[in-house]
Amino acid sequence: MSHIVHDLIASGDARVVEQPAHVRHQVETDRNFGLPTALYGATIACYLGFLVIVGSAFANPVLVIPMAIIVVLIVAGFGVPAIWTRLKGNASMPETIGEFETRGIMTNTGRLSAGEATAQVLILPVLLVAWGLAVAVIAAIVA
Repeated sequence: MSHIVHDLIASGDARVVEQPAHVRHQVETDRNFGLPTALYGATIACYLGFLVIVGSAFANPVLVIPMAIIVVLIVAGFGVPAIWTRLKGNASMPETIGEFETRGIMTNTGRLSAGEATAQVLILPVLLVAWGLAVAVIAAIVA
């Protein structure tokens, strides 16, 4: 490729121009994840709900430190991206629930409706809460 360009410059057929004063980047800064904040809140609530269920079912002073570490990891796992979306230069805002219901979300495998995307986002956290409840009930019956 550079060989062809050098030949054009040498023959005088190439037009050399000055670099523009303001270079526009082709990719706009978008640190938004495309989902409404309520879905992230529901996910956090499910994860913390699981910890409350399991922590109260198996209440033991030895579990205080592991539970605190897990809570810190959950807060960090969702808090750092939340801060990242609010950095300077990020012009995008998270979608509202209405926009999400109207447009859905585009994924790597195609467009998903709001219901399909919500199911995909919340399936693991809801199953985790159900599993915590099942384990707590089984432990209460056995004890």
